[in-house]
Amino acid sequence: MENNLKNILVRIDKLEKAVFRTGKKTTPILVDSFTGPKGGILMLISRKFFDAKRSLEEIHEKLDKSDYRYKKIVVYTTLKRLSAQKGPLVVLTEQGQKVYVKRK
Repeated sequence: MENNLKNILVRIDKLEKAVFRTGKKTTPILVDSFTGPKGGILMLISRKFFDAKRSLEEIHEKLDKSDYRYKKIVVYTTLKRLSAQKGPLVVLTEQGQKVYVKRK
């Protein structure tokens, strides 16, 4: 009976830690996650490509050179999603053209 109670308490502790996490939430970029158009852009972020402002043309060319071959509309949609409110990128408009840079 006592052993069962200890098991239940251990399980409750694990659940509480999972649900009521404290501290800064971070999402690490894993090497295995570089698949698909999102993975290609995350790979460019990890290589500090977005430390400077980049246009859609530059991003599409760099992805193509890195063997991520997608249509521009697919890259644009992915950039749009990654530049959402809490995403890793920011979209700016310069001279009527959208440019993307890493969020600080």
